[in-house]
Amino acid sequence: MKKDMIEYKGYFGSAHYSDDDQVFFGKLEYISDLVSYEGVDVKSLQKAFKESVDDYLSTCEKTGKEPEKPFKGTFNIRIDPDLHKKLVETATDQGITLNAYIKDVLRQAVTSDHV
Repeated sequence: MKKDMIEYKGYFGSAHYSDDDQVFFGKLEYISDLVSYEGVDVKSLQKAFKESVDDYLSTCEKTGKEPEKPFKGTFNIRIDPDLHKKLVETATDQGITLNAYIKDVLRQAVTSDHV
């Protein structure tokens, strides 16, 4: 994760500073619901972040809404049909599914030295 992120209960929040307002602020990242928080110093920002996560989870429970998770383990990508075909052919040649092949390729990409 980026260095300006904070984490609590599997949720990630941004941390920024407004010189104009002289306040630290942020929001939960990687979910579509808007959950924001602020504090006058780093300690109060961290406290407000944790309270916001707890409040978000509590509100979801009270309303019967499933809380969004930042990383579900699935995502969609759009690629051109020729690339899609080549990926399927390569996976088939290796005797694995397209999903397994893509996972391997992505894992290699994020663990290589040039990333």
